[in-house]
Amino acid sequence: MNLRELSELLGLSQTTVSRALNGYPEVSEHTRRRVSDAARKHNYRPNTKAKALATGRTMSIGHVIPVSTKHELVNPVFADFIAGAGEVYAKSGYDMVLSVVSDADEERSYRDMHAKGNVDGVIVHGPKRNDYRIPLLTKLGLPFVVHGRSDGVEHPYSWLDVNNRRSFARATRFLTDLGHRRIALLNGLEDMDFAIRRRAGYESALADAGIAVDPALMRSDEMTENYGFRSACALFRLPDPPTAFLTSSLLIAMGVRRAAEDHDMKLGRDISVVTHDDELSYFGNEGDVPIFTATRSSVREAGRLVAQMLIARIASADGGTEEHLLDAGLIVGQSTGPARPFPRQG
Repeated sequence: MNLRELSELLGLSQTTVSRALNGYPEVSEHTRRRVSDAARKHNYRPNTKAKALATGRTMSIGHVIPVSTKHELVNPVFADFIAGAGEVYAKSGYDMVLSVVSDADEERSYRDMHAKGNVDGVIVHGPKRNDYRIPLLTKLGLPFVVHGRSDGVEHPYSWLDVNNRRSFARATRFLTDLGHRRIALLNGLEDMDFAIRRRAGYESALADAGIAVDPALMRSDEMTENYGFRSACALFRLPDPPTAFLTSSLLIAMGVRRAAEDHDMKLGRDISVVTHDDELSYFGNEGDVPIFTATRSSVREAGRLVAQMLIARIASADGGTEEHLLDAGLIVGQSTGPARPFPRQG
């Protein structure tokens, strides 16, 4: 089916159908849904080149991925985010332009995308505090949405984030309510905005419980299983070891579990663990009673929502910004229990 046939079937002009499929704001939501439903039912796929000529757009979204030995984007979470965003791109007729660069070339990559005009907008990943990319992209006039936030950036920009501070404060309170006083934090890299907020939530909940913050119980590194294992082993050797761990990813939590097993300890009995769970499609924390107690927020769903925000921003002429703060639920699993004296080895 072509555009003319679809238009005749709906009793609408080809212009209206084209504008409805391309997200123009002047088309009513009722008409947009009607056109989209008919396009799906009759397997209509617009010609990408014709669509680009009609709209003046490239019908491409950019993702710049810096690769280094210490970067939070070099982890499996990114794949699930892209899977979610890709679902939206496919439905909206957009392609993805993925640019993998060294850290030193990241700024030039954004400038090149703008100069070449090969994308209609970009998604910014892994924001840091005072992230330079936000004012850069604002100055370039390239539409963008940030997955996360950047504390210290003054002017408005569009973003979607999890309430990391509140979720880690809640997780810490859950552990203190179980009687834990020695709670270790195994965080992500703390030049990343999400990790800064998670640490702030952990520290505020400790203060509320009258527990002094102990720097010896805090670690920060790339979120890998081996980091969790090494850190837990080192913390177990302290004169006053932790009875509970709060970790920033399931991979870290798996490392803590391995370390506990090597020390003949069982999660939920001898040691407690609460982790953040991104609901990864390949690595689930599932079951009638999940393995880990966790703060849970789907990174795949975040990918869908951020992609929708960016496509709407590209289609909009008013240049307004959107801010969306998601809550993470607390799921009680098998990895937590009341505080017990640390089981010393004989």
